[in-house]
Amino acid sequence: MSLPPILENSFEEPSSPERPRKRRTGRAIFIILGSLVLIAALVAGGYVFNLANTFDSNSGKIEQAFPEESNRPKPAEPVNGTSPKNILLMGSDSRGATEVDAVNGTPTDQRADTLMLLHIPADRKNVYTVSLMRDLWVDIPGHGQSKINSALAYGGVPLMVQTVESLFDQRIDHVAMVDFEGFKGLTDALGGVEVNVPTAFTSTHGNFSFTPGPNVMNGDQALAFVRERYAFADGDYQRVRNQQAFLKALIGKTISSETLTNPVTINKMVQSISPFVSVDKSLDSGALAGLGLELRDVRQQDIAMFTLPTNGIGTSSDGQSIVLPNPEAIANISDAMASDTLGGYITSNNFQNGN
Repeated sequence: MSLPPILENSFEEPSSPERPRKRRTGRAIFIILGSLVLIAALVAGGYVFNLANTFDSNSGKIEQAFPEESNRPKPAEPVNGTSPKNILLMGSDSRGATEVDAVNGTPTDQRADTLMLLHIPADRKNVYTVSLMRDLWVDIPGHGQSKINSALAYGGVPLMVQTVESLFDQRIDHVAMVDFEGFKGLTDALGGVEVNVPTAFTSTHGNFSFTPGPNVMNGDQALAFVRERYAFADGDYQRVRNQQAFLKALIGKTISSETLTNPVTINKMVQSISPFVSVDKSLDSGALAGLGLELRDVRQQDIAMFTLPTNGIGTSSDGQSIVLPNPEAIANISDAMASDTLGGYITSNNFQNGN
């Protein structure tokens, strides 16, 4: 297919005699991680004005995303002029009911059903994502011990940011929140996604049956797949593994030549996901495009997604079923992020393919 010059230039970069031209997949990869990652779909096709305008016009803006500066860790020190970046990705299953309150930074009855901390090292050669269990029992600043996802209910996005920053003593640079409904339109825009399903189950959302191995999912099936937790003996643990499996499949489909050379598909992706995404004010299409450019040499194998190790399931003093934190794992990850060596931590614990 012949592309207009502006799109053609977005997909290719001149090669040199000394080094073969590399596929520019980093922008697509950032899109996918976390689901909200999906927010950067426009970057996957290049920074084209109409796509940028679609994203900036249709996505929500979190006016107050961060806590008071006095309550925050210091920014990371730059390495060779570039600093590591941490992005908090939140997936909610609110179906739009309470999103406005959450993004305005006010208390709400909404919970964050999916929490991922995306860490991009200073050299921009990898992308690491740490999934946080929604029932992880942590200290919510000003509210005592509680499940981590309740921070959103107590104080909106700013308190959620403060809670995660306090947990790892690391500063969060950007925030993105997506409603799970956005998965449906994005999957259909791609013409379906083939996911390697880890274990068989029948969903309680829509009564879809999934078999072990490759399953081609449409939007409704994908939405049921990433939501499900009641069908599993270990509940949210398997749910997180399924979400990671879906994201990996989504990465593969998004960075395929079939997708990257099809401006119609890319436009559908941006249009389908933008209304379900809210980002902090500084994370506009220009910032996403810049980050995508920095990540242009990242490949799928340069991405690692794992779950924060815990000490299993327990019961709180008031009778809630909770996930017990693993202080040693939290401290080790905090140290690795602070020293920009999270890749070494992942390798030493054999988390390259999850845990």
